[in-house]
Amino acid sequence: MLSLVTRAAGVWGRLRRACSGAALLCPQPWMEKCPADHVVFSSPYSSHKKEKLDTSIFPVENIRNFSIIAHVDHGKSTLADRLLEITGTIAKTDQNKQVLDKLQVERERGITVKAQTASLFYSYEGMNYLLNLIDTPGHVDFSYEVSRSLSACQGVILVVDANEGIQAQTMANFYLAFEAQLAIIPVINKIDLKNADPERVEKQIEKLFDISKDECIRISAKLGTNVEKVLQEVIEKVPAPSVNISDPLKALVFDSTFDHYRGVIANIALFGGEVQKGHKIVSAHTRKTYEVNEVGILTPNEQPTHKLYAGQVGYLIAGMKEVTEAQIGDTLYLHKQPVEPLPGFKSAKPMVFAGMYPVDQSEYNNLKSAIEKLTLNDSSVTVHRDSSLALGAGWRLGFLGLLHLEVFNQRLEQEYNASVILTAPTVPYKAVLSSAKLKKEHGKEEITVINPAEFPDKSSVSEYLEPTVLGTIITPDEYIGKIITLCQTRRAVQKDMVYIDEHRVMLKYIFPLNEIVVDFYDALKSLSSGYASFDYEDAGYQAADLVKMDILLNGNSVEELGTVVHKDKAYAVGKAMCERLKDAIPRQLFEIAIQAALGSKVIARETVKAYRKNVVAKCYGGDITRKMKLLKRQAEGKKKMRKIGNVEVPKDAFISVLKRQSEK
Repeated sequence: MLSLVTRAAGVWGRLRRACSGAALLCPQPWMEKCPADHVVFSSPYSSHKKEKLDTSIFPVENIRNFSIIAHVDHGKSTLADRLLEITGTIAKTDQNKQVLDKLQVERERGITVKAQTASLFYSYEGMNYLLNLIDTPGHVDFSYEVSRSLSACQGVILVVDANEGIQAQTMANFYLAFEAQLAIIPVINKIDLKNADPERVEKQIEKLFDISKDECIRISAKLGTNVEKVLQEVIEKVPAPSVNISDPLKALVFDSTFDHYRGVIANIALFGGEVQKGHKIVSAHTRKTYEVNEVGILTPNEQPTHKLYAGQVGYLIAGMKEVTEAQIGDTLYLHKQPVEPLPGFKSAKPMVFAGMYPVDQSEYNNLKSAIEKLTLNDSSVTVHRDSSLALGAGWRLGFLGLLHLEVFNQRLEQEYNASVILTAPTVPYKAVLSSAKLKKEHGKEEITVINPAEFPDKSSVSEYLEPTVLGTIITPDEYIGKIITLCQTRRAVQKDMVYIDEHRVMLKYIFPLNEIVVDFYDALKSLSSGYASFDYEDAGYQAADLVKMDILLNGNSVEELGTVVHKDKAYAVGKAMCERLKDAIPRQLFEIAIQAALGSKVIARETVKAYRKNVVAKCYGGDITRKMKLLKRQAEGKKKMRKIGNVEVPKDAFISVLKRQSEK
């Protein structure tokens, strides 16, 4: 055994000496190990510690912090892959696809859900630069991730597809960057496609964003065409962070993840000072003191460094064990050197609420722990405790949209092996109270209702308010008629209609949120053969004729099945719900009447027929009155049984009715 170890150590020594010769050729002074194109060997007997980089050689003026923003599927992640390859951060291989999309759900769906950070080293005109790249999501539901990422940047690369042109989310992301006063570099991607029309896209950018078409860079991220120019533009156009190393430490936590072994890993942007292992830091939010265990940069994997300096973006591990300790938007500062906290972020405004319950109540604590850890990583989810007679203890969670809800549920299953019952999504309504008793009880005149069971009665309310959104639809002009008809059926009010070029139109509508939350996007895509794009932003509340619809089983109201609907849509929703219940509730020995009611008025009904014995089977002839007598006696028995019979709704029936319907 000893001879094997000695022989292995000898081989390791020879390899290390061979590699050290190659290391002398390394042009980058900040690298203490061989770059990607040299073979790097790892000793099986080493302590497994990563060699620390020295980031002090990058003065603030040589640092650039930037994001990539775009509509879904316009090539953000592919461009990020090429930038990582050009700077030698990752090796050039055919397997480099979505390198920064680390979550399983991102790779399966082909979308970015979490903003990811990577530090790149690049030499330009004899100077070494540290570039901090943040790849952001493109879907409207994750715009909160984008706004948080932009807070750590001084510039953005705005990617537009040369085939598709400007889409709804391109507009939204541009205005996010514009309001944050960031430098914007327009990039036209996918110029290698057969139908690419970069001239048309340049005109759109000039018309909508007032950016000269001479500033646009035409690239193909897939083939790597002209991508190097993007890096050079970042260095020339994106300003260096306006910070000072001599100031006291001021670090913004803009993202965080949870590691089972090391606790909370906080992603930070330094707006002043420096931080290193052993420093005692304080959280401005919790006032707790921690000792820093490790700092480093992401390349895109964690790479420890000796220190992090003002203007840099990296990660910090400080022994935070509880998920509530790392609040996104928090400011960290040195112990005994307090600073004015950074403004943080606007709290995310949930647009969709859904009940979440464990399949088995014995799994409650495991699910609670999983939700806490996942909400640390996704701070835009709001959590309220909830309970239901049918489904037991659970939560009512608030999401930014339906895709956000689906992704959260998928991540729970994949990352924490938790299976849940998810109820149909609802939106938050408001009620202006007129009853003095209720005003005193709530301490305010206006209450927000996120659970239909708590919807106040009309007699105690002066008016109901429903949330609205300003929707932007960009579509080829041939589909305008169908799309306007669709919007009108969803109670939308048209605000604007602009031709952005000869064939594309931008429509703006005010929509009630509950009309678009479930299936509007699918309907829009099918009407426009997939060409229309949709984005929305909050537009406040407006008065609406809302009613609470109760579901009755043999005259008894079932609280869990109550729902809030607009009066005009009540019949359609009630009928659909009664039909679903009819299929879900098993037949009994007595007839079950399923009714949808607005107050005391029944608007829809379905009947589950009773099991019946064939009482006339023994009558094989004779007088008809004998048969009638037997049937009459049976009907009276069924009537009596129905009065005393209790309708037991099985849990499966509740789940099939309450859960979100994929087809509507």
